[in-house]
Amino acid sequence: MPKKRSGGGLSPTQQAAKFLGVSVLAGAVMAGIAVPAFGALGLAAKGSVEGFDEIPTNLKRPPLSQRTTILDNQGGQIATVYSRDRTVVDLKDISPYMQKAIVAIEDARFYEHGAVDLKGVLRALNKNAQSGGVSEGASTLTQQYVKNVFVEEAGDDATLVAQATQQTLGRKVRELKFAIQVEEELGKKKILENYLNITFFGQQAYGVEAAAQRYFSKSAKDLKVEEAALLAGIVQSPSRYDPVNDEEEAVKRRNTVLQRMADVHDISRAEAEKAKKKPLGLKVSKPKNGCITAVKGAGFFCDYVREVFLNDPVFGKTQKARAKIWNQGGLTIKTTLDPQSQESAQASIKDHVYKSDDVATAATIVEPGTGKILAMGQSRPYGFGKNETQMNLSVDAGMGGGAGYQPGSTFKPIVAAAAIEGGKPANQVYSSPYEMAYPSPVQACDGKLWKNDPANPAKLTNENESEVGPYDMRDATAKSVNTYYVQLISDIGICPVTEMAGKMGVERADGDKIGQNPSIALGTQEMSPLTMASAYATFATRGTYCSPIAIESIRQTVGGQKKSLPVPKSTCSRAMSENTADTINTLLKGVVEDGTGSEAGLDSRASAGKTGTTDERYAAWFVGYTPNMAGAVWVGDPAHKRRMTNITIGGVPYDKVFGGRVPGPIWRDMMAGALEGKDAPQFNLVSIPPGDTGKDDGRGDEDDDNGDDDGNNGDNGGNGGGNGDGNNGGNGNPQFPNPTISIPEEWTINGNDNGGGNGNGGNFP
Repeated sequence: MPKKRSGGGLSPTQQAAKFLGVSVLAGAVMAGIAVPAFGALGLAAKGSVEGFDEIPTNLKRPPLSQRTTILDNQGGQIATVYSRDRTVVDLKDISPYMQKAIVAIEDARFYEHGAVDLKGVLRALNKNAQSGGVSEGASTLTQQYVKNVFVEEAGDDATLVAQATQQTLGRKVRELKFAIQVEEELGKKKILENYLNITFFGQQAYGVEAAAQRYFSKSAKDLKVEEAALLAGIVQSPSRYDPVNDEEEAVKRRNTVLQRMADVHDISRAEAEKAKKKPLGLKVSKPKNGCITAVKGAGFFCDYVREVFLNDPVFGKTQKARAKIWNQGGLTIKTTLDPQSQESAQASIKDHVYKSDDVATAATIVEPGTGKILAMGQSRPYGFGKNETQMNLSVDAGMGGGAGYQPGSTFKPIVAAAAIEGGKPANQVYSSPYEMAYPSPVQACDGKLWKNDPANPAKLTNENESEVGPYDMRDATAKSVNTYYVQLISDIGICPVTEMAGKMGVERADGDKIGQNPSIALGTQEMSPLTMASAYATFATRGTYCSPIAIESIRQTVGGQKKSLPVPKSTCSRAMSENTADTINTLLKGVVEDGTGSEAGLDSRASAGKTGTTDERYAAWFVGYTPNMAGAVWVGDPAHKRRMTNITIGGVPYDKVFGGRVPGPIWRDMMAGALEGKDAPQFNLVSIPPGDTGKDDGRGDEDDDNGDDDGNNGDNGGNGGGNGDGNNGGNGNPQFPNPTISIPEEWTINGNDNGGGNGNGGNFP
């Protein structure tokens, strides 16, 4: 019999008596025989018959859950995932030895009786009466199959599983009624085929094909007689007869099956004796289930595909409905993952950041114009061990990621795009002093104002004291001048920036709204690499944003029938004019040519991008693109505890890390490999005449834009200026990036712009 699960009810002897009594009753009814004196069995026979007649005869046979295969965009296998490790096969693809072995040991008269074996019932009743317990069962293969159908339908719901397996009279009567229906509808061969595909063989293997692969690394059609006998023997108690963990018990059980096969003349006694002397001959293959088995470091992308399936309404109106389809399996999911890009991303990550480093890195590549995710990787592998994680550092919290990371100055191009789209010239000049207080008031959305505290104003600085304006937009972008961008957002207002961010798909990783304060210009809102890569792809497409997608197609196999499922489509919309995008491309091309991102530039093709490093160097970024690929690289401590000063990353010591040094080279190597052999189109550049600054600044220095070692940092500036979107500004005690001032730990760690406070102004951005 199949593996039993715990259930309530009477004692084993009472259960057996009731079960056998009803079995005899049902067998007698089918045979048209009058059976007297059932009271001797201790049963209310009349009530049993009435209940039996009232049971409907429409057994629902859900499609058997099977493994799901996830493929890359070239058809290569990424991983297999399953609720049940099962591959359904036809009876012709199951060894005849296997068919004979399971019948011999579980139901030798299978081809001679109906749904209930009356002789077997009487024999079992007699033996159990003699032993005073349940020494022999009487369930036919058909009855066992019906019970397994109930278990399969219960899925992973513990309550439903208990109901499907509990040893009660009511369940046995139901089982008998449905067994009659199954015998009439399917016939013996189909019942045997279904049974061999549904039953549990231990070691996470459901069905004979998975069992043959698990224990012998071969197909079910190739099983030898001794191998078939071993598998048939396991079914009665997969834990007791587990050949992997108890070879002695497994050998005894196998030999019992071989002897039984000889007794019923399926094989000769000489064949049985020869087979008994053979070793088990196991060639065990480990279960290969889940995203932990993914190749090319694609475990996190695999997990993202699962999250997409469980969260997108295109796969079902409710999460329960979507989960049912996912657990049912039998899916072949072709994804957008490009193996060349994925291999290049992982190779670059491995070269620059070790999994044992104090900090980690995450990188994502998307295709401009389609939203297809081409690569997604990170330095800490998918797993449960040391220096491993199951958190996808590339995505938002709602899709299996964390709360995100402040993007620092990689947010500045969004501010520039909003300004240019609103009519500001690309050669706009601002005084851009080394140090300044946040301008106040600043227009926010809905007619509200952000105000600094005049008595104790929040201030910011540039990276170096030599960075003193005036600057135009091109120089300020190449050097990543903080005070320039704060003056720019104060000039145009906060709302155009948040609206532009929304059009480019930029949102906080934790799902909250972007704060309404000027510090957002310096990247104080936590975001994910996937979000930033998709946003920058908007520039590459000359202004069209496409939402990221991971799935190209899905085929589902149900009951031997194949069908295609609808999949989410990328939504593309214009975020800015072509001229605005071309202008940003011109500005950011300068960043990689002679600005803070010079170490990220690609020699063989046009590229553009922006560096970013957050307050006190908890994170560093490079986000860049070519006309046909966009990618984001983040480096930092996911726990936001380790500052990247006096640190060794990938075996290389750094006195301080910034976006142009560690993330930049990762991006360069990743993109170079991903783009190898592909077209190298050019940007549509525009002419940006110099602004009237009255001086020649030249182009940027190596150090990015982000604070000195004391945390006196203008790139991110800490925790943001409070939620100062009311007429009186944010309420809070202003913070300053002065290392002599004690800043509350929760502010510096969380980096959250949405905090409140008491007073005019708001926290330091």
